[in-house]
Amino acid sequence: MDFNKKSGIFHTTTFETAKITQANLSRAEHKRTFDEFQGKQNDTAREVFADITNRNDYKQPSLLENGYPALKAGNIYDSGDRAVSEYSQRRALALTPGSTLNPKLDLSHPAYGLSQGLVSNFSKLGIKSIYPWQSECLLRSGALDGERNLVYTAPTGGGKSLVADILMLKKVIDNPEAKALLVLPYVALVQEKLRWLRKVVEGITRNVPPSQNNHRTSLWRKRGDEDNVRVAGLFGGSKSKATWADMDIAVCTIEKANSLVNAAIDDCSVSKIGIVVIDELHVIDDDSRGYILELMGTKLLSLEQSVQIVGMSATLNNADVLARWLDNAKFYISKYRPVPVEEHLVFDNAAYPASTAKSFYKTATQLYDVTKTKPEPCRNIQPSPCKEFKNPLVNAVVSLANETARAGYGALVFCSSRAGCERDAVLISQVMPRIDEVDLKTLDRRKDLLNDLRSTSTGLDHVLEKTILAGVAFHHAGLTTEERDLIAISYDEGAIKVIVATCSLAAGINLPARRVILHGARMGADLVGPSMLRQMRGRAGRKGKDEIGETYLCCQKSDLEAVAELLESEIPSVESCLIPEKRGIKRALLEVIATRLATSIESLDDYIKRTLLYHTIEYPDLVKMVELTLEDLERSELIKKDSDEDFHATLLGQAIVASSLSPEDGLFVHRELRKALQAFVMDGEMHVLYSFTPIQAAHGDIDWQKFLKEVEKLDESNQRAFGFVGLKMTELNRMAKGGSMKENTPAAMDKARIYRRFYSALQLRDLCNEMPMHEVARKYDLPRGVVQNLAQTCHGFAAGMVKFCERMDWGALAAVLDHYSDRLKAAIGVGAKADLLALAEIRFIKSRTARVFWENGLKTVAAVAAADVKDLVPVLLQAQPRKVKLDSDEDKNFQEKLFRKAEIISDSANKIWGKQMQFKLDEEE
Repeated sequence: MDFNKKSGIFHTTTFETAKITQANLSRAEHKRTFDEFQGKQNDTAREVFADITNRNDYKQPSLLENGYPALKAGNIYDSGDRAVSEYSQRRALALTPGSTLNPKLDLSHPAYGLSQGLVSNFSKLGIKSIYPWQSECLLRSGALDGERNLVYTAPTGGGKSLVADILMLKKVIDNPEAKALLVLPYVALVQEKLRWLRKVVEGITRNVPPSQNNHRTSLWRKRGDEDNVRVAGLFGGSKSKATWADMDIAVCTIEKANSLVNAAIDDCSVSKIGIVVIDELHVIDDDSRGYILELMGTKLLSLEQSVQIVGMSATLNNADVLARWLDNAKFYISKYRPVPVEEHLVFDNAAYPASTAKSFYKTATQLYDVTKTKPEPCRNIQPSPCKEFKNPLVNAVVSLANETARAGYGALVFCSSRAGCERDAVLISQVMPRIDEVDLKTLDRRKDLLNDLRSTSTGLDHVLEKTILAGVAFHHAGLTTEERDLIAISYDEGAIKVIVATCSLAAGINLPARRVILHGARMGADLVGPSMLRQMRGRAGRKGKDEIGETYLCCQKSDLEAVAELLESEIPSVESCLIPEKRGIKRALLEVIATRLATSIESLDDYIKRTLLYHTIEYPDLVKMVELTLEDLERSELIKKDSDEDFHATLLGQAIVASSLSPEDGLFVHRELRKALQAFVMDGEMHVLYSFTPIQAAHGDIDWQKFLKEVEKLDESNQRAFGFVGLKMTELNRMAKGGSMKENTPAAMDKARIYRRFYSALQLRDLCNEMPMHEVARKYDLPRGVVQNLAQTCHGFAAGMVKFCERMDWGALAAVLDHYSDRLKAAIGVGAKADLLALAEIRFIKSRTARVFWENGLKTVAAVAAADVKDLVPVLLQAQPRKVKLDSDEDKNFQEKLFRKAEIISDSANKIWGKQMQFKLDEEE
């Protein structure tokens, strides 16, 4: 242990340097305390420094097992007196007082009114007590009684979600008719939260009075599991068609939540909604989606019955304004982090302490201003002898990640691009311990991960194949959700030590790390914003996983000044997106009129006063804005006035709201479907697939030569569809020869949109014709995640198009699209023909596997349900992608996994078949 003469405080070093002995390497999977590193770092650093002083003596090591050359990372050592932050002084202190000191920190305390079963479930999941701020927020805000709205903020990892979980569960358990809605911005967060809540409510029943069991309305039919707390997930691409009768807690994306509220208002079941929780409330400021969140909240505030609204975020600068919007909600601000975090700025192979924004700004200013005295670094990163690490920024990122992993901890590296993620992952893997230096248990888990990735519909990525055995992976939107989930699980279990992710995923993942390393502070070419930067740095240190967290922001000189200003700047205040330039006000007014929440000038004025916009703009300006928007909606024939001067949505307006489109997108779809009414090609597939291609896919670049080649291969009927949607071969030929497409007028923009949409429809065609997702991605030179997103969103969009036609009274077109939409359902997995549709409903059976089952005589759900589990294993084996040869132990493990998967398939088939039989019996009655 080192003694700091200036502060008089003993402190320990952070990690060992890269030169760790063979004996220590065998302990890589075990977390160690900081005291285990005492006294070794400085001696080791001097030895390493002597080893590489003469860089000419360095020889390139042999190749690694994956074919890459083994490289040497720069060694890291402390220099001078390591600064002692407020966090390092807390290392020896209890981070959180226990329930013995404060009984109210025990969830079983009567003040919370939670059942013993629920408390027990939390305990099994590792939550045995809560933090003081959580207790205070629950008990003093009034939210626990269910009567008061609540807005609260706490740092990432500070325990925000638990407060909302308790409020939701108490509401639905104590009030058996009440439903809860949890709104999250990203599909990955919805899926993660869905898994968590299902574990929390396992075996938990609602407090249903005995008298209610005999007096259920026809809306809530008696079922065997009716009294259990049921959690359902609703998001783009999900197959769930759950209604309020089937769930108590709905975990939704923003768009699905808004649609659910609209439907509840429309069918008069909205009175069932007892509580709505909005996580990541700051997303209300997002240009593309924020207005949907605001208009949903405003509709809830406009209801006659009271709905409790709870909003939370780690990055809110004006919680008071949001609280005023949410009907004068109580607001609570916590700055407590259960795991202390030490922050650093890294520049030119040196790390400087930056525990506060002020100190960060001061350090950065001293570094980029040549007239100022340079600060003293707390750590130095020795230059690597390898040419690959000549750039100090790259050397720092790789060395810091390597040091973390070799000490047995997890590191999360953020990069500005997908290509940068993969490049960093490869470089870091080249400095990690060789296979013969890794303990067998960890190595087996990494091999299992490789086998699991090979078994996905996309097969194993060639870069991951080379990095995973070294304990390194990347994680970006170019991967499919299955790949990202498998990697995240392996990281959480400790098999993967380093994950390199894009900045854009910082808010959409829950991957805590001992050390967060930022490879610059850019997202693409632009600097990240203050909120995003805090999201990334907030991933450092999580309760129950690490004693402390660390962040290292690695900068190049040209960015130092901008980053210094970025760190000193406050988080921007959240503002309303219901302004004309963000187009939110138009959709808000159309939806409230279409759902008849407000139709007169007076009721619309009352509605608009309930928006967040009302709290952020002068009222006269707001009134003028509403008047102009109503006039615009009338001109677009989306609303009209009756004789009493009340507004009503036209058929077109109703169709746009029913299909969850924005007014602008709805008008585009209307023009496209009107063309289809005049001429629809039914003897080919392209016209219907074009109609089902989400208009959000009509963005991005087109490979015009590829586009031309694919269109030329279309048969006569599908080429007619190409012409009927408004495209021309002469124009396509011109673009393939290097021409440019103008988008300077609304008509030209629509034309470009149609070309992009048809190009995406070609990809959808390949998926529906059973081309594997990774082959489609390679064919069109697209990330696999982009292709998967198309496959996942097309079915929901197709359902929206059917609704649109039904509302427009276009019965014939609605029937045609509805007929074809059944086939499209299987395309969500990878794509399948109509004869595989029923099989594709079974869990783990998608198009590739469904085809193999069908070819082996298992052509129906009943056949799969009746089959012996052991007879399903050989069929599953045939459906697996080509694999490398496995040794006997690996092969045994693989066979066991297939058997467990066969058991799940059999169970799923039996449940589906049982429901089908019950449905037939009900019909016969």
